[in-house]
Amino acid sequence: MTGYLAPIRINGAGPTGSLLAFGLANFGYSIHLFDPLSADQICSRSRAYALTQSSRRFLTRLGLWDELLPYLSPFKTLSLEDRGIDQSVNFTELDLHSANRPSQSVGWILDHCALMKLLMSHLESSNNVKLFLGEAANQSAFFSHDFGLVIAADGPRSPTRTQFRLPWWSHSYAQGCLTAKVRFRDIDSEKAFECFRPEGPLAILPLGNNDFQVVWSAPFDRCRQLAGLDTSAFLDELCTILPHGLEPDSLLDSPAAFPLEISFAPKLHRDNVVLVGESGHRCHPVGGQGLNLCWRDTETLLQLMTSASCVRRGLKAVPGNYTRLRFFDLITVGLATDLLVRLFSNRQSALLIVRRLGLFMLKHSPLFRRVSLQAMSDGPSTLLHNLPN
Repeated sequence: MTGYLAPIRINGAGPTGSLLAFGLANFGYSIHLFDPLSADQICSRSRAYALTQSSRRFLTRLGLWDELLPYLSPFKTLSLEDRGIDQSVNFTELDLHSANRPSQSVGWILDHCALMKLLMSHLESSNNVKLFLGEAANQSAFFSHDFGLVIAADGPRSPTRTQFRLPWWSHSYAQGCLTAKVRFRDIDSEKAFECFRPEGPLAILPLGNNDFQVVWSAPFDRCRQLAGLDTSAFLDELCTILPHGLEPDSLLDSPAAFPLEISFAPKLHRDNVVLVGESGHRCHPVGGQGLNLCWRDTETLLQLMTSASCVRRGLKAVPGNYTRLRFFDLITVGLATDLLVRLFSNRQSALLIVRRLGLFMLKHSPLFRRVSLQAMSDGPSTLLHNLPN
Protein backbone atom coordinates (compact mmCIF):
# COMPACT_ATOMS: atom_id res chain seq x y z
CA MET A 1 0.00 0.00 0.00
CA THR A 2 2.82 2.34 -0.93
CA GLY A 3 0.40 4.91 -2.37
CA TYR A 4 -0.83 5.86 1.11
CA LEU A 5 1.75 7.91 3.00
CA ALA A 6 -0.51 8.84 5.90
CA PRO A 7 -1.11 6.01 8.41
CA ILE A 8 -4.54 4.87 9.57
CA ARG A 9 -5.34 5.60 13.20
CA ILE A 10 -7.66 3.18 15.05
CA ASN A 11 -8.87 4.21 18.50
CA GLY A 12 -9.85 1.15 20.52
CA ALA A 13 -8.04 -2.21 20.57
CA GLY A 14 -10.95 -4.43 21.57
CA PRO A 15 -12.26 -7.25 19.34
CA THR A 16 -13.51 -4.82 16.64
CA GLY A 17 -10.55 -2.43 16.50
CA SER A 18 -7.94 -5.20 16.71
CA LEU A 19 -9.59 -7.30 14.01
CA LEU A 20 -9.79 -4.29 11.69
CA ALA A 21 -6.14 -3.45 12.39
CA PHE A 22 -5.18 -7.05 11.55
CA GLY A 23 -7.07 -7.02 8.24
CA LEU A 24 -5.78 -3.62 7.10
CA ALA A 25 -2.19 -4.38 8.11
CA ASN A 26 -2.28 -7.59 6.07
CA PHE A 27 -3.25 -5.53 3.03
CA GLY A 28 -0.30 -3.21 3.57
CA TYR A 29 -1.77 -0.23 5.42
CA SER A 30 0.32 1.39 8.12
CA ILE A 31 -1.77 1.18 11.31
CA HIS A 32 -1.47 3.13 14.56
CA LEU A 33 -3.62 1.33 17.14
CA PHE A 34 -4.46 3.18 20.37
CA ASP A 35 -6.15 2.06 23.58
CA PRO A 36 -6.02 3.49 27.13
CA LEU A 37 -5.74 -0.05 28.52
CA SER A 38 -2.61 -2.19 28.43
CA ALA A 39 -2.49 -5.40 26.40
CA ASP A 40 -2.88 -7.48 29.58
CA GLN A 41 -5.93 -5.46 30.63
CA ILE A 42 -7.49 -5.76 27.18
CA CYS A 43 -7.03 -9.56 27.16
CA SER A 44 -8.12 -10.26 30.73
CA ARG A 45 -11.80 -9.32 30.45
CA SER A 46 -14.15 -12.12 31.59
CA ARG A 47 -16.65 -12.38 28.76
CA ALA A 48 -17.72 -14.70 25.96
CA TYR A 49 -19.18 -13.95 22.53
CA ALA A 50 -21.72 -15.78 20.39
CA LEU A 51 -20.40 -16.01 16.83
CA THR A 52 -22.77 -16.47 13.91
CA GLN A 53 -22.24 -17.64 10.35
CA SER A 54 -21.42 -14.13 9.10
CA SER A 55 -18.50 -13.95 11.55
CA ARG A 56 -17.36 -17.46 10.59
CA ARG A 57 -17.13 -16.48 6.91
CA PHE A 58 -15.33 -13.22 7.73
CA LEU A 59 -12.76 -14.89 9.99
CA THR A 60 -12.22 -17.58 7.37
CA ARG A 61 -11.45 -14.98 4.71
CA LEU A 62 -8.97 -13.34 7.10
CA GLY A 63 -7.26 -16.68 7.73
CA LEU A 64 -8.10 -16.70 11.45
CA TRP A 65 -10.86 -19.31 11.67
CA ASP A 66 -8.60 -22.36 11.77
CA GLU A 67 -6.42 -20.71 14.42
CA LEU A 68 -9.49 -20.07 16.57
CA LEU A 69 -11.01 -23.55 16.18
CA PRO A 70 -9.35 -24.97 19.34
CA TYR A 71 -11.00 -22.20 21.38
CA LEU A 72 -14.49 -22.36 19.85
CA SER A 73 -17.40 -24.12 21.53
CA PRO A 74 -19.95 -25.02 18.82
CA PHE A 75 -23.62 -25.48 19.56
CA LYS A 76 -25.71 -27.65 17.26
CA THR A 77 -29.07 -26.80 18.85
CA LEU A 78 -30.54 -23.47 19.93
CA SER A 79 -33.56 -23.86 22.22
CA LEU A 80 -35.92 -20.86 22.08
CA GLU A 81 -38.40 -20.77 24.96
CA ASP A 82 -41.24 -18.36 25.74
CA ARG A 83 -42.01 -18.63 29.46
CA GLY A 84 -45.06 -16.38 29.15
CA ILE A 85 -46.97 -18.89 27.01
CA ASP A 86 -45.00 -22.00 28.00
CA GLN A 87 -43.95 -22.82 24.42
CA SER A 88 -40.55 -23.67 22.94
CA VAL A 89 -38.90 -24.48 19.63
CA ASN A 90 -35.48 -25.84 18.68
CA PHE A 91 -33.27 -24.59 15.85
CA THR A 92 -30.87 -27.28 14.59
CA GLU A 93 -28.34 -27.78 11.81
CA LEU A 94 -31.22 -28.79 9.52
CA ASP A 95 -32.55 -25.22 9.75
CA LEU A 96 -29.34 -23.69 8.39
CA HIS A 97 -29.17 -22.22 4.90
CA SER A 98 -27.62 -24.74 2.50
CA ALA A 99 -24.50 -22.56 2.21
CA ASN A 100 -23.99 -22.81 5.99
CA ARG A 101 -24.69 -26.51 6.55
CA PRO A 102 -21.08 -27.65 5.95
CA SER A 103 -20.16 -25.78 9.15
CA GLN A 104 -22.29 -28.32 11.08
CA SER A 105 -23.12 -25.79 13.81
CA VAL A 106 -25.87 -23.27 14.49
CA GLY A 107 -23.28 -21.03 16.16
CA TRP A 108 -20.16 -20.88 18.30
CA ILE A 109 -19.14 -19.39 21.63
CA LEU A 110 -15.68 -17.82 21.92
CA ASP A 111 -14.00 -16.61 25.08
CA HIS A 112 -12.76 -13.02 25.00
CA CYS A 113 -9.36 -13.88 26.43
CA ALA A 114 -8.54 -16.50 23.77
CA LEU A 115 -9.65 -14.18 20.95
CA MET A 116 -7.69 -11.17 22.15
CA LYS A 117 -4.50 -13.08 22.90
CA LEU A 118 -4.49 -14.41 19.34
CA LEU A 119 -5.17 -10.98 17.80
CA MET A 120 -2.56 -9.27 20.00
CA SER A 121 0.09 -11.82 19.06
CA HIS A 122 -0.51 -11.11 15.36
CA LEU A 123 -0.52 -7.34 15.85
CA GLU A 124 2.65 -7.34 17.96
CA SER A 125 4.51 -9.29 15.26
CA SER A 126 3.26 -7.18 12.32
CA ASN A 127 5.66 -4.72 10.72
CA ASN A 128 2.68 -2.58 9.65
CA VAL A 129 1.20 -2.04 13.14
CA LYS A 130 2.38 0.34 15.83
CA LEU A 131 0.72 -0.26 19.20
CA PHE A 132 0.09 2.63 21.60
CA LEU A 133 -1.47 0.96 24.62
CA GLY A 134 -1.85 2.02 28.23
CA GLU A 135 0.19 5.08 29.18
CA ALA A 136 1.47 5.59 25.62
CA ALA A 137 -2.11 5.98 24.36
CA ASN A 138 -3.18 8.21 27.23
CA GLN A 139 -0.41 10.68 26.45
CA SER A 140 -1.32 11.05 22.79
CA ALA A 141 -3.00 14.11 21.30
CA PHE A 142 -3.87 14.02 17.61
CA PHE A 143 -5.40 15.87 14.70
CA SER A 144 -7.44 14.02 12.12
CA HIS A 145 -5.51 15.51 9.19
CA ASP A 146 -2.39 13.66 10.39
CA PHE A 147 -3.97 10.36 9.29
CA GLY A 148 -5.54 8.92 6.16
CA LEU A 149 -8.51 7.86 8.28
CA VAL A 150 -9.31 8.04 11.98
CA ILE A 151 -11.39 4.99 12.89
CA ALA A 152 -13.27 5.06 16.19
CA ALA A 153 -13.67 1.58 17.67
CA ASP A 154 -13.61 2.87 21.24
CA GLY A 155 -17.02 1.71 22.45
CA PRO A 156 -20.46 3.16 23.20
CA ARG A 157 -19.03 6.07 25.23
CA SER A 158 -16.59 6.82 22.39
CA PRO A 159 -14.30 9.77 23.21
CA THR A 160 -13.54 10.04 19.48
CA ARG A 161 -17.22 10.45 18.60
CA THR A 162 -17.53 13.13 21.29
CA GLN A 163 -14.37 14.94 20.19
CA PHE A 164 -15.52 15.22 16.59
CA ARG A 165 -19.13 15.96 17.55
CA LEU A 166 -20.85 13.22 15.58
CA PRO A 167 -24.59 13.03 16.37
CA TRP A 168 -25.74 10.24 18.70
CA TRP A 169 -29.21 8.99 19.60
CA SER A 170 -29.71 6.74 22.63
CA HIS A 171 -32.59 5.21 24.57
CA SER A 172 -32.02 3.41 27.88
CA TYR A 173 -34.04 0.27 28.59
CA ALA A 174 -35.59 -0.34 31.98
CA GLN A 175 -33.56 -3.54 31.91
CA GLY A 176 -29.95 -4.18 32.77
CA CYS A 177 -27.79 -7.18 31.98
CA LEU A 178 -25.85 -9.50 34.26
CA THR A 179 -23.15 -11.82 32.91
CA ALA A 180 -21.55 -14.74 34.72
CA LYS A 181 -19.71 -17.96 33.88
CA VAL A 182 -21.31 -20.98 35.53
CA ARG A 183 -20.53 -24.71 35.61
CA PHE A 184 -23.58 -26.97 35.32
CA ARG A 185 -24.19 -30.62 36.19
CA ASP A 186 -24.91 -33.23 33.49
CA ILE A 187 -25.76 -30.88 30.64
CA ASP A 188 -25.65 -31.13 26.85
CA SER A 189 -22.52 -29.11 26.03
CA GLU A 190 -23.62 -28.53 22.41
CA LYS A 191 -26.91 -26.82 23.20
CA ALA A 192 -27.58 -23.11 23.74
CA PHE A 193 -30.69 -21.60 25.33
CA GLU A 194 -32.57 -18.33 24.78
CA CYS A 195 -35.44 -17.94 27.24
CA PHE A 196 -37.90 -15.06 27.01
CA ARG A 197 -39.17 -14.08 30.45
CA PRO A 198 -41.40 -11.17 31.58
CA GLU A 199 -38.46 -9.40 33.31
CA GLY A 200 -36.15 -9.91 30.30
CA PRO A 201 -34.38 -12.55 28.17
CA LEU A 202 -32.03 -15.18 29.59
CA ALA A 203 -29.27 -16.69 27.42
CA ILE A 204 -27.20 -19.73 28.42
CA LEU A 205 -24.25 -20.25 26.06
CA PRO A 206 -21.86 -23.25 26.06
CA LEU A 207 -18.15 -22.61 26.71
CA GLY A 208 -17.04 -26.23 26.49
CA ASN A 209 -17.39 -29.20 28.84
CA ASN A 210 -20.02 -28.17 31.42
CA ASP A 211 -19.12 -24.46 31.52
CA PHE A 212 -21.61 -21.87 30.25
CA GLN A 213 -21.90 -18.11 29.91
CA VAL A 214 -25.11 -16.81 31.49
CA VAL A 215 -26.52 -13.53 30.11
CA TRP A 216 -29.38 -12.53 32.41
CA SER A 217 -31.56 -9.49 31.59
CA ALA A 218 -33.68 -7.97 34.35
CA PRO A 219 -34.37 -4.53 35.88
CA PHE A 220 -30.98 -2.89 36.40
CA ASP A 221 -31.36 -2.55 40.17
CA ARG A 222 -32.15 -6.26 40.29
CA CYS A 223 -29.00 -7.03 38.25
CA ARG A 224 -26.83 -4.99 40.60
CA GLN A 225 -28.39 -6.71 43.61
CA LEU A 226 -27.71 -10.14 42.08
CA ALA A 227 -24.10 -9.21 41.28
CA GLY A 228 -23.54 -8.36 44.95
CA LEU A 229 -24.75 -11.72 46.31
CA ASP A 230 -22.37 -14.34 47.63
CA THR A 231 -21.85 -17.42 45.48
CA SER A 232 -24.38 -19.74 47.09
CA ALA A 233 -27.11 -17.08 47.16
CA PHE A 234 -26.45 -16.19 43.51
CA LEU A 235 -26.69 -19.83 42.40
CA ASP A 236 -29.91 -20.24 44.40
CA GLU A 237 -31.42 -17.27 42.56
CA LEU A 238 -30.22 -18.63 39.23
CA CYS A 239 -31.90 -21.97 39.93
CA THR A 240 -35.29 -20.29 40.04
CA ILE A 241 -35.17 -19.13 36.40
CA LEU A 242 -33.26 -21.91 34.59
CA PRO A 243 -34.88 -24.14 31.96
CA HIS A 244 -36.12 -27.47 33.28
CA GLY A 245 -33.34 -29.96 34.03
CA LEU A 246 -30.46 -27.45 34.32
CA GLU A 247 -28.64 -27.47 37.67
CA PRO A 248 -25.76 -25.07 38.41
CA ASP A 249 -22.75 -26.57 40.13
CA SER A 250 -20.35 -23.65 40.69
CA LEU A 251 -19.71 -20.01 39.80
CA LEU A 252 -16.53 -19.51 37.77
CA ASP A 253 -16.13 -15.71 37.88
CA SER A 254 -17.57 -12.61 39.50
CA PRO A 255 -20.95 -11.61 38.01
CA ALA A 256 -20.95 -8.21 36.31
CA ALA A 257 -23.97 -5.94 35.79
CA PHE A 258 -24.36 -3.12 33.28
CA PRO A 259 -27.25 -1.03 31.91
CA LEU A 260 -28.81 -1.76 28.52
CA GLU A 261 -29.64 0.69 25.76
CA ILE A 262 -30.36 0.98 22.08
CA SER A 263 -28.15 3.61 20.46
CA PHE A 264 -27.38 4.78 16.95
CA ALA A 265 -25.26 7.38 15.18
CA PRO A 266 -27.41 8.66 12.27
CA LYS A 267 -24.19 9.38 10.37
CA LEU A 268 -21.23 7.05 10.83
CA HIS A 269 -18.61 9.50 9.58
CA ARG A 270 -17.50 13.11 9.50
CA ASP A 271 -14.75 14.07 7.06
CA ASN A 272 -12.12 11.33 7.52
CA VAL A 273 -13.41 10.11 10.92
CA VAL A 274 -15.37 6.83 10.85
CA LEU A 275 -17.38 5.11 13.60
CA VAL A 276 -17.06 1.31 13.75
CA GLY A 277 -18.71 -1.14 16.15
CA GLU A 278 -20.29 0.11 19.35
CA SER A 279 -18.97 3.63 18.84
CA GLY A 280 -21.62 3.85 16.10
CA HIS A 281 -24.44 1.65 17.42
CA ARG A 282 -25.56 -0.53 20.28
CA CYS A 283 -28.49 -2.93 20.62
CA HIS A 284 -30.01 -5.23 23.24
CA PRO A 285 -27.94 -8.44 23.65
CA VAL A 286 -30.96 -10.66 22.89
CA GLY A 287 -30.04 -13.05 20.09
CA GLY A 288 -26.30 -12.47 20.49
CA GLN A 289 -26.15 -9.89 17.69
CA GLY A 290 -23.67 -7.43 19.22
CA LEU A 291 -20.18 -8.53 18.16
CA ASN A 292 -21.40 -10.02 14.87
CA LEU A 293 -22.94 -6.68 13.94
CA CYS A 294 -19.67 -4.92 14.84
CA TRP A 295 -17.66 -7.34 12.74
CA ARG A 296 -19.96 -6.77 9.76
CA ASP A 297 -19.01 -3.08 10.12
CA THR A 298 -15.37 -4.16 10.05
CA GLU A 299 -15.90 -6.39 7.02
CA THR A 300 -17.63 -3.63 5.04
CA LEU A 301 -14.92 -1.07 5.83
CA LEU A 302 -12.18 -3.57 4.99
CA GLN A 303 -13.83 -4.39 1.66
CA LEU A 304 -14.06 -0.70 0.78
CA MET A 305 -10.46 0.04 1.75
CA THR A 306 -9.07 -2.91 -0.19
CA SER A 307 -11.20 -2.44 -3.32
CA ALA A 308 -9.66 -1.67 -6.68
CA SER A 309 -11.35 1.75 -6.84
CA CYS A 310 -9.91 2.66 -3.42
CA VAL A 311 -6.42 1.65 -4.55
CA ARG A 312 -6.80 3.90 -7.62
CA ARG A 313 -8.57 6.89 -6.12
CA GLY A 314 -7.60 6.93 -2.44
CA LEU A 315 -9.65 6.99 0.76
CA LYS A 316 -11.78 10.09 0.22
CA ALA A 317 -14.96 8.24 -0.81
CA VAL A 318 -14.66 5.49 1.81
CA PRO A 319 -16.41 7.16 4.81
CA GLY A 320 -19.55 8.13 2.90
CA ASN A 321 -19.83 4.75 1.17
CA TYR A 322 -19.35 3.00 4.49
CA THR A 323 -22.24 4.91 6.12
CA ARG A 324 -24.50 4.15 3.16
CA LEU A 325 -23.69 0.43 3.03
CA ARG A 326 -24.13 -0.19 6.77
CA PHE A 327 -27.40 1.70 7.27
CA PHE A 328 -29.90 -1.08 6.41
CA ASP A 329 -28.22 -3.80 8.49
CA LEU A 330 -27.83 -1.59 11.55
CA ILE A 331 -31.38 -0.24 11.46
CA THR A 332 -33.07 -3.61 10.88
CA VAL A 333 -31.10 -5.47 13.56
CA GLY A 334 -31.56 -2.64 16.07
CA LEU A 335 -35.31 -2.48 15.47
CA ALA A 336 -35.67 -6.28 15.44
CA THR A 337 -33.94 -6.73 18.81
CA ASP A 338 -35.93 -3.85 20.28
CA LEU A 339 -39.18 -5.36 19.00
CA LEU A 340 -38.31 -8.79 20.45
CA VAL A 341 -37.64 -7.32 23.89
CA ARG A 342 -40.85 -5.28 23.90
CA LEU A 343 -42.98 -8.12 22.51
CA PHE A 344 -41.78 -10.82 24.89
CA SER A 345 -41.76 -8.58 27.98
CA ASN A 346 -45.39 -7.62 27.47
CA ARG A 347 -48.38 -9.48 28.94
CA GLN A 348 -51.15 -7.88 26.85
CA SER A 349 -53.54 -10.53 25.56
CA ALA A 350 -53.31 -9.38 21.93
CA LEU A 351 -49.51 -9.71 22.01
CA LEU A 352 -49.74 -13.13 23.65
CA ILE A 353 -51.76 -14.24 20.61
CA VAL A 354 -49.04 -12.87 18.30
CA ARG A 355 -46.39 -14.76 20.28
CA ARG A 356 -48.37 -18.01 20.15
CA LEU A 357 -48.77 -17.64 16.38
CA GLY A 358 -45.06 -16.88 15.91
CA LEU A 359 -43.93 -19.86 17.99
CA PHE A 360 -46.45 -22.10 16.21
CA MET A 361 -45.09 -21.08 12.80
CA LEU A 362 -41.49 -21.61 13.95
CA LYS A 363 -42.33 -25.03 15.34
CA HIS A 364 -44.25 -26.31 12.33
CA SER A 365 -42.69 -24.51 9.33
CA PRO A 366 -39.12 -25.49 8.34
CA LEU A 367 -39.06 -22.59 5.86
CA PHE A 368 -39.97 -20.06 8.56
CA ARG A 369 -37.25 -21.48 10.84
CA ARG A 370 -34.66 -21.31 8.06
CA VAL A 371 -35.49 -17.72 7.14
CA SER A 372 -35.52 -16.64 10.79
CA LEU A 373 -32.21 -18.35 11.51
CA GLN A 374 -30.62 -16.86 8.39
CA ALA A 375 -31.70 -13.35 9.44
CA MET A 376 -30.20 -13.89 12.91
CA SER A 377 -27.06 -15.63 11.74
CA ASP A 378 -26.16 -13.86 8.50
CA GLY A 379 -27.92 -10.51 8.84
CA PRO A 380 -31.31 -9.38 7.48
CA SER A 381 -29.76 -7.98 4.30
CA THR A 382 -28.76 -11.50 3.17
CA LEU A 383 -32.44 -12.34 2.70
CA LEU A 384 -32.27 -10.13 -0.41
CA HIS A 385 -29.47 -12.02 -2.15
CA ASN A 386 -27.73 -15.38 -2.26
CA LEU A 387 -25.24 -16.32 0.41
CA PRO A 388 -21.68 -17.12 -0.72
CA ASN A 389 -20.73 -20.79 -0.61
